[in-house]
Formats: sequence, C-alpha cells, structure tokens
Amino acid sequence: MLLPLVFVRKPVSCIFSPDFLSFPAAVNKSAILGVQGWQQLGLTGTLLTRLPVCLTIKEWVRQLAEEKRAHRKHTKDLPDTHHICKRCSKDCHSRMGDLQLCKLDELDCLIKGVLYIDSVGFNGNSECYYFENPTDCEKCQKLPFNLENPYPLLLVNIGSGVSILAVYSKDNYKRVTGTSLGGGTFFGLCCLLTGCSTFEEALEMASRGDSTKVDKLVRDIYGGDYERFGLPGWAVASSFGNMMSKEKRESVSKEDLARATLITITNNIGSIARMCALNENINRVVFVGNFLRINTISMRLLAYALDYWSKGQLKALFLEHEGYFGAVGAFLELLSSA
Repeated sequence: MLLPLVFVRKPVSCIFSPDFLSFPAAVNKSAILGVQGWQQLGLTGTLLTRLPVCLTIKEWVRQLAEEKRAHRKHTKDLPDTHHICKRCSKDCHSRMGDLQLCKLDELDCLIKGVLYIDSVGFNGNSECYYFENPTDCEKCQKLPFNLENPYPLLLVNIGSGVSILAVYSKDNYKRVTGTSLGGGTFFGLCCLLTGCSTFEEALEMASRGDSTKVDKLVRDIYGGDYERFGLPGWAVASSFGNMMSKEKRESVSKEDLARATLITITNNIGSIARMCALNENINRVVFVGNFLRINTISMRLLAYALDYWSKGQLKALFLEHEGYFGAVGAFLELLSSA
C-alpha cells in the first residue's frame, strides 16, 4: 500500500496529493505524522501521512522505508531527527537515515480541516448535508445544509473509537466525552462473529441482514409499544438479547449478526451524542470519521434517531469527506508554519 503524500515547497507553493481523498476505510487517524525534507519525484517537501490503525509505529516506519527504497534516486538521507518517541526515532535512523518527524495534534487538525473544507465547498456543492425522511427508502433525500455560521456545534468523530467535541469557535473547543465502542469495535466483532476480513465486507453483510432476529425489541417484551414511557415497539430493548435462546442462535445468519452489530454500535453512539448535545445546549450535531464511509445504514439511523428521540430539536449533519479532515487540517497546519 502506497502512503499518501503532501509536498510543501517553501515558501508557499504546494502540491496536495489526491490520495488523501481516497484512503481505504481501514485507515484511521490514529496518528498524523509529518516527515520534513522528504524528496521524491524531484520535489523536496514534507511527507504527511496518517498511521494506519492496523500498524504499529515500527511497522509504519518499515513500510515507509520500503517506499523510500523504491524511489531511491529521488531521495536522500536528512539530518536532525525530532523525537516523536525514542523507539520511532531509532527505527527512522536505522531504516531511513536522519529524518525530522513532526507530530500534530489530531483534534486540532480535525477541527481545522472540517472548517476549511466546509468553507471552500465540494465541487461547487455544499460539503455538509442531512437526510430527510431517513427511514423511508423511497422518500429519503440527501439535502445540502449551510454551515456558514457553524458555532456552536457538536462534532462526533467516529474512528476506531469515538471522540465528541463541543466547538464554540475555531480556537475554542473542548472534548466533552467519548466511547471506546466505535468503528473498530464493529469491525472487530464482525471478524469474530462472521469471519469477514475487511470493513467493506462487514458492511456488505450488514446490508443483507435482519437485526430484529438478533436483538430483543420493546414489542418482544410488552407485545407492542410501551406507551406510558413513549417507547415504540420497534425500539431495541436489549441488543443481542435474542441470542440467549439456543433455538434463535441456531436460526440467525452471519448477515443478521453483522447487521445487529452495526445497529448496536450506531445506537450507542447516537445515544451518547444526543445526551451530550442536550447537556451542552447545542442543536447541531456533525458526524465525521471513516466509520461512516460507504455506511449509509448508520448515517440514516443516526439521522432518524436524533430527530425522533429529541422530538425534532436535534439535527444530524454529515460531511462528504467523512474521514479526511485530520489530514487536511495537518496540511494547513504545515502551511501556516512554513
């Protein structure tokens, strides 16, 4: 797998590789790393990359070294290593020579990237959008949303785990909370339950499954709606609750298990996001992260759940480039310091 490149040629002339906008779903923003002084294809600049979630730093360095050797005639060793960490620095010395590594704050880069990309638009269209009638396959529409005056907003970043940020201005934000149950949980559980090997395969299986065969619903307990507390019969009362029965375990398919896993993770994220929005008195909730890439099921479920449970007070918003704002923000950060 080739790593995406951003070259920054001083003072301001830049080349931004489109590879950042075509990252595979399995890659997350676990770390945003810059290697200054990188030379390739006749250009000298900064290699800006994100550490794939499935790789350790040592494995990332080994992969980077292999790519450097593949372009030997365009590269040279460089002095002055800045220590991200001792073992990473040591590996860089032994495998790639003296290179300066620059670490950028992930959440700072995320917010900077979101605000910038929304401000410039997407091929002349709005970057931000929402779903109208999300549960109706025939009437569901994806409509543009104007984020011209974005503050305040709740930013829910769904990667391997989840971070929830309350953003009051471009320089004023706080991490409200998060959860360890995110996209990595979904994919990991699907690997265990279904034997799938890729994120795309897990989502494809989920698209063909029926989660109601796995989950115990309100109607399974009360025979219908629980009207006293406003709980509809279709609401999930117990995720995977039907799997306590041996007979039901034997009747479900791998696709059903994948769908139930996706619904479980998505419902949990939506519930936490709703409570955070209410506590922070924010009515716009923006969901980003690679978990949402090609994942219409979760986006439509989040859109419906926030609208339904808040009685129309909360709106779930989404962005066209779900998982790449950290990389864009890191690129802008390097430009500002050039």
